[in-house]
Amino acid sequence: METENRGNYGEKQEEIKVANKRSVNGSEVFLRFLALILTLVAAIVGGVNKQTKVVPLVLVPTLPPVNLPVSAKFNYMSAFVYFVVANAIACSYATATLLLSLADMCGKKGLSLLIIILDLAVVALLFSGNGAATAVGVLGYHGNSHVRWNKVCNVFDKFCNQLAGAIVVSLLGSLAFFVLVVLAALNLHKKSK
Repeated sequence: METENRGNYGEKQEEIKVANKRSVNGSEVFLRFLALILTLVAAIVGGVNKQTKVVPLVLVPTLPPVNLPVSAKFNYMSAFVYFVVANAIACSYATATLLLSLADMCGKKGLSLLIIILDLAVVALLFSGNGAATAVGVLGYHGNSHVRWNKVCNVFDKFCNQLAGAIVVSLLGSLAFFVLVVLAALNLHKKSK
């Protein structure tokens, strides 16, 4: 509990205890800013990721191959679209809560609890987006011989490497949100004692 002194100069000052005065926690602001930057980078890198290659296609073994331009874009796979949208939502949410933290409007218990619950939802959203993109990425790297899906990352190497980088950055952003949830839980545990 913090105290506040009131009174004019020369008068006896009385001490008033303030029960719910919340100071802006530096680690929370840093983690929210870090999560904002990481999810923004992941959304941008994943969203602008595309590569076009010329692939030779053999129609008949006796004829020369036909060269076809083939493109790989993030919006060709729904898992990659989900990944980009999840990171964009997390980035928007991080911006809003960072502004709330800096404006110190989270001093109300109800709003703080809502932010903790939404932080947890964003962690789940990011982990599910990362999992979906990683699963499709592993198929791209290795293929699946049982269903005759060929690997594509040997052809679209730049596309796959950029997407893998975006997944790693997004995973770091989701870990920043996870640490925010853990810090909030520890803070609630301290207050309950």
